[in-house]
Parts: sequence; C-alpha cells; structure tokens
Amino acid sequence: MNLISIVKWVLRGIAAVIMLQTLYFKFTAQPESVQLFGMLGMEPYGRIGTGVGELIASILILYPPTSWIGAGLGVGLMSGAIFFHLTILGIFFGGDALLFSYAVAVFVSCSILLYFDKEKVIQFLTGLLTILKKNK
Repeated sequence: MNLISIVKWVLRGIAAVIMLQTLYFKFTAQPESVQLFGMLGMEPYGRIGTGVGELIASILILYPPTSWIGAGLGVGLMSGAIFFHLTILGIFFGGDALLFSYAVAVFVSCSILLYFDKEKVIQFLTGLLTILKKNK
C-alpha cells in the first residue's frame, strides 16, 4: 500500500465516521437535531433527508470504486451545512463550534478525495454533457 492509498483511506475514514456518527442524532430526533432543523424550517423532512443523504454518501465513500461519487455527495451536503451555519445557525450552534468543525472537516476530506479522482469526475461530466447535447 503506497502513501496515496493510505491518505485516501484516512480521508474516507474521516468523512464517513463523522457523517455516520451524526445519524443517531438525526434518525432518533434528538432535541439538538430537531432544534437545528427547526431553525431552518426543515423539520422533520430536512433532518431525515439529510441523514439519508449522509448515509448514502458514507457507504459510497467507503467502497473505493464509488468513493468519488460519495465524496461529491459529501461536498454537496457539507456545502449546505456550512452555508446554513454561516447564515442562520451561527458557527457556535449549541454553545460550541463542533458541528461547524465537523462540516468543514468532511468538506475538506471529500474535496481532496474528489481531487484524487479528478479523472473519473471529468469523464463523468464529459459524458453527461454529451448526453445533454444529444437531447437538445
């Protein structure tokens, strides 16, 4: 196993563990999670939908052939989390910056994973553009 493979697995682990450990709070309607999504006007559907998205992203990240897809989903989900922390929730939601820090850590980990698999991303986007042009 070379250094790049080890780095990829560390990044996958960081992203997946953080997203998976938050599922308990989302799926069991813990008061902090209900309060957070209530402030966004997205309770309960946003809470449950975000949890499902994070579960899917985590599974895809941990399976190397689909890791880039999960990383892309993770970047999207965490972009939303970071946006809402910066605009509505505040960085110090619940008295500390832990949730915001988790979102940033997952965003950075997933972004680096996407960079490592940029050829797959480019190939996918090129194929998608080709399909869209044909259907025009």
